[in-house]
Amino acid sequence: MGEIHTYKMKSYINASHAMRWESGTGQKHNHTWEVIMEIQLDTKHLVRFNDIEDNMREVSVNYSGKFLNEVPPFDKLNPSLENITRYFYKRLSETLAQSQATLMRLEIGESPTRFYCIQHTDD
Repeated sequence: MGEIHTYKMKSYINASHAMRWESGTGQKHNHTWEVIMEIQLDTKHLVRFNDIEDNMREVSVNYSGKFLNEVPPFDKLNPSLENITRYFYKRLSETLAQSQATLMRLEIGESPTRFYCIQHTDD
């Protein structure tokens, strides 16, 4: 039986957003978005955490300290927890592939009690 080795890393993004509803835009408010990702690498290689952290930073730097409603793609896409997680999953998957890593699971939380998760499948 083979082994699967994963690494779990956590980071934070401080940013604000305002939900867009059919009746209009809600009130702007701040979050410390908690980003937890599990990655898988070839077990023959050691992970360089600095490289993976650089990959995370490369994706998040454009959003940290910003009003998400004014930053693409959220200037057009509603900056909901679900849309933010989907967008970050796609971007992190692409950038982690450069480090020969596979994003297996991404969790983003807007509060200690509200998280949205996406998990990699082979489908």
